[in-house]
Amino acid sequence: MNTQSIEAAADRLWRAAQSGSTCVPVRDLIGARDTDAAYAVQDLNVKRWLGGEERILSGRKIALTSKADRAGMGASEPVHGALFADAERPDGDTIPAGLLHVPRVEVHVAYVIAAPLTGQHITMVDLLASIGYVLPAIAISDSRYDDPEQSLADLIADNAGAGVYVLGQMPKRPGDFDPRMCGMILFCNGEPASYGAGVESMGSPLNATLWLARAMARQGRPLGPGDLVHSGALGPAVPARPGDRFEAHIAGLG
Repeated sequence: MNTQSIEAAADRLWRAAQSGSTCVPVRDLIGARDTDAAYAVQDLNVKRWLGGEERILSGRKIALTSKADRAGMGASEPVHGALFADAERPDGDTIPAGLLHVPRVEVHVAYVIAAPLTGQHITMVDLLASIGYVLPAIAISDSRYDDPEQSLADLIADNAGAGVYVLGQMPKRPGDFDPRMCGMILFCNGEPASYGAGVESMGSPLNATLWLARAMARQGRPLGPGDLVHSGALGPAVPARPGDRFEAHIAGLG
């Protein structure tokens, strides 16, 4: 990896985020498919975000969990980005128009980890034993780019498109609903706007979360108590416009 190019890409995204503006994609600096370089860019800016004003890392977001999304990006596996506590908004809140450049609304099953997930061979049993509770989540993704066409490296470097998020307030145990067959409906202004189910996320949100747990353990940053995991969109994302009101329902979860 070219350190100067990675730093230049991180600086470009950082300036855009700090100024509230957009920038050209960073693939001209790190290439369109160099995922190692893209994660290095993401990590540099995550360290910058954590270094200011008491910002707290709250967990991880998984993206590209559907076969269609991975095919569209030419990706062989999902990607992940960081979630921050100050990006959480309360249920029923109003998100100011203009806060996000390209807001797109999607629905996730959110897992809250209660025990460390460490080691080289994390199993589904380990994962199930580590989950404290489950919540429905609305994730509003964003892009810092002025070009709607993104490469895989662009997406990863831009923190996997993480924006802001809203959590439901009725936690459930993992066994209280079927994560694979749970149906999802996202309403926009009272009208159905997106449909899906848990199977859309790598066959099950638990599969996606297991993938993330293994990936983070390999990187030496294992998931642990209090970590929030957005386990992948259960259906197509819906663009958000000023004045829109969104409500999500996941069968068995809330």
